[in-house]
Formats: sequence, C-alpha cells, structure tokens
Amino acid sequence: MNNALKHWKESATLILAAGSQNGRIVPKCKNSAPRYWPQNLKKSSFDYDVLLLRRNKKSGFMPNVFVFPGGLVDPSDFSNDWLKVFERNQQQPNFGLGLVKQHPSTRPPMFVTDRTQFGSLVPGEVAFRICAIRETFEESGILLVVPENLDVKVIQNTMGVYEHDQELLSKWREEVQDNPFQFIQMCKEMRCVPNIWALYEWSNWLTPVIPNSSSLRRYDTAFYICCLEKRPRTSDDQKEVTSFKWLTPLEAIQEYFSRRLLIPPPQLYEFSRMCNFIHIQELCKFSLQRALEGCEQWLGIPITVQDGYVYTLPGDSLFPENPDLTGERPTLQSTNKTLEDFSRDGQHHNRVLEQNKMMSLDVNIEQKYKHLSPIKTDVPCNTEPKSKM
Repeated sequence: MNNALKHWKESATLILAAGSQNGRIVPKCKNSAPRYWPQNLKKSSFDYDVLLLRRNKKSGFMPNVFVFPGGLVDPSDFSNDWLKVFERNQQQPNFGLGLVKQHPSTRPPMFVTDRTQFGSLVPGEVAFRICAIRETFEESGILLVVPENLDVKVIQNTMGVYEHDQELLSKWREEVQDNPFQFIQMCKEMRCVPNIWALYEWSNWLTPVIPNSSSLRRYDTAFYICCLEKRPRTSDDQKEVTSFKWLTPLEAIQEYFSRRLLIPPPQLYEFSRMCNFIHIQELCKFSLQRALEGCEQWLGIPITVQDGYVYTLPGDSLFPENPDLTGERPTLQSTNKTLEDFSRDGQHHNRVLEQNKMMSLDVNIEQKYKHLSPIKTDVPCNTEPKSKM
C-alpha cells in the first residue's frame, strides 16, 4: 500500500449486480444497451439487483448512508504472501487480468504507483481487487473465490460465490474482520483464490473537499463491477454494516429521490449509468468489453450558488485545468447565480447539483474510455421516464 499519501487514503469498492430471475440463467438480450429510457420502464423491467450496505450510524464517515461494499486498503492486500496463492497466474500480466490500454500518463495515480518502492510485488490492479473482495466478504458474507487450480480462461466464465459451508464461512469471516491477513490464510487452507478476474474496472472517485463539512476524511477509491447469475446469501455484520438492500438501479434512484434512502454522489452517478442496461447479461457484456479501456480520476470541484452547490467533474466546461486535488488551496468558488441559471453556463456539462441536501445530475458529455453517460435521474418518483426508443 502507499504509505506516502498525505491528503487521502486508498480504498476499493464493488458494484455487485446479481440476476433476479429466481436462480434461473439470465436470458440473453438481443438488443444492445439502450441510451434512452425504454418505454414504460419500471423497477420490474430490470432482471438484476445491486447490493447496497447501510453504514453504522456511529461511523465517522457517512453514517447511516447506503453504499456499495468496500473499504480501506489494508497492508495485507499488498502482502507478498499473495504470490504463493496466485502462483499459477503471477507470471502473466497483472496475474492474468491483462494490460489496460490507457496511457500511463492519463491513468489515475493509484493504478500507476510503483508498489515495489513500498516493498510489494503485488500489482495495484490485483491488490485493489483483493481489497474489494475481502471487504465484501467482511461486510456482507459474500465470498468471491474460485478453486486454486482453475485456468484463467475458465475462471472468466465462472462468476459464482462460495456458499457450501456456512459455518466455515462464518468462522473465517470473523477471523478476517479481526485480522485482514487471515484472508490470505483462509485462501491457503481452503485452496481457493480471490476471483479478481470477475471484477471489471469501472471508475475512480476521489472525495472532494466538501463545503461546510467537519469531516476531513478523503478517499481515493477504485470502483469495480461484478455480475452474478443470482443473488447470493447475504448478511450484515452489525458492526460496520447494520442492514442491506438489493435494489434495481431505478429502484435505488427512486428511493433516493423520495428520501427513503441516502446515497452519496458516486452511487447516484453509477446507478444512473447502470440504468442504460435493464438486462444483467448486457451489463456484464459491456463491463467486460471496456474492462481494459481505463478510466479517469474524478474529483468534484464545488461552486457555491445562491440556492445550493454545483460540483463540476472532468469533461465539464467549467472544470478547472489544474484542479486543487489536495485541498491546500481552499478557495471555494461562489456566484450569485442560481442552479437554474448555472444550467445554462458552459457547453459541456458533467456536474452534480445539490439543493436542500438532495443531489441530481446534469450530464451531456461523451464519456472517455468507452464509458456511458448516466441516464437523467432527477425524475419524480411517481412517474416513469419517457423514451425516444
């Protein structure tokens, strides 16, 4: 792990999507992913759900908020002891994950940092996936592993979850929660490997310096996505996580706008992106196809307006050329304009709008690295979006 970071800590999170067809294989979708709302789209239109975990109300960061599973990178995630566990794959680029096409000069720093300077021979691409898998296991009891002797080509078609011995899983879950290094020991004794190949790179979010916030905690977070055929057995730990929900992307958005569910801006943005796909097979196909394209590091730059805040993201006409990543230049921009006025500023919009502690999105840009823009989400919860299809 990177011990030299001063302003934020590295973390990893997992967007875990699971088919909701009562355990049946998800039917193949003939059409490509829609860019607009299909007609009469409803919560039931989706054939998959996404896991959200509710953070403990005593948490020092985002208490009571629903988030994707994940957490801080631990030294164990970069431990050289993983080399033995991944012995079959360690001679391949990134342990068989492949090489991202994106030029290193434009890659997010967390992915291109030379980890050997900190004594680790485990590539960051691997360690962050291990972190996401470990944290998902600790927080939800879902263990994404495969037998140690499987070939990578076989593994890529294996998206299952270990559910055979719940008593054994409970034992290891407690041990890993107490000591993350036990995750390595668990894999050795169970002769399994974290299924890093089932996790596709999705995005990278850096916590902004939040106006009028007492929290100084900031995280540089790698977002991965994993698609499962069916919903696995899930249980909260009543420690970091007090409850969980499996929701369709549209359902999560509607519950947020009806104030029944509190989610952070990255979750709102990513749920809105996933609304391009109503079938999990198409979501998985898209994730696989762009898995090695890369992503940008996204940091919202806040601007105070009369009736709220605007957070501009990369690609927005108003996003600064040299953004203050560290927060050492706390010169908060402000304007006398309203949010409505601001919506007419700039040709290219990639921004999060905040009013009365509620977020909405304003996006019209073409995304880099073959990613999709979010579907417009600030729709009334009791109406269905219209379609151009």
